[in-house]
Amino acid sequence: MNTLIATIAAYLIGSISFAVVMSRAFGLSDPRTYGSGNPGATNVLRSGSKKAAIATLVGDAAKGWLAVWLAIKYGPQYGIEEGGVALVAIAVFLGHLWPVFFRFVGGKGVATALGVLLGINVWLGLATLATWLIIAYAFRYSSLAALIASIFAPFYYGLLFGADEILFAVAIMSALLLFRHGKNIANLIAGKESKIGSKAAGAKKK
Repeated sequence: MNTLIATIAAYLIGSISFAVVMSRAFGLSDPRTYGSGNPGATNVLRSGSKKAAIATLVGDAAKGWLAVWLAIKYGPQYGIEEGGVALVAIAVFLGHLWPVFFRFVGGKGVATALGVLLGINVWLGLATLATWLIIAYAFRYSSLAALIASIFAPFYYGLLFGADEILFAVAIMSALLLFRHGKNIANLIAGKESKIGSKAAGAKKK
């Protein structure tokens, strides 16, 4: 029962869309109405507000980290073991992708996945983040960086900890990230993908 409660709580935490919340706080257009239509930090950056984008990035990553950290820190005393932590990790990620508070229209989960990985293990998160940064710096495509980082994340986990239930959760998140980036993959192949920092039409202050 405690594992179920923790899983539901994690999903609800994940359902807080910081892209929408921060855009409202900064007086910007809803990120679902311009650019890629994705409520995430990269699309918020297209509004021209770096502060809103950073706040979105930090918020989305923090919710993923918090849910997993709480499960690891306090879960054992409530009977939540490794399998429960894996469920919490998946649940907070699913909350971001399909948030109950925003009609199940969520982001692609890059920042939240990073937060989850950092919550599982700092070195795992940093290795994945470093992969993202290297690819993003080299090619200037956030989506490409996310795709490659998501492929490497399960490999990094397996290298550090071997095969277990949490590796399965990381692999599921990676697969979902690839699935959510389907349109971006098509755009990359067609040479139509927007680069980091490009401003989108319709992204303006209210």
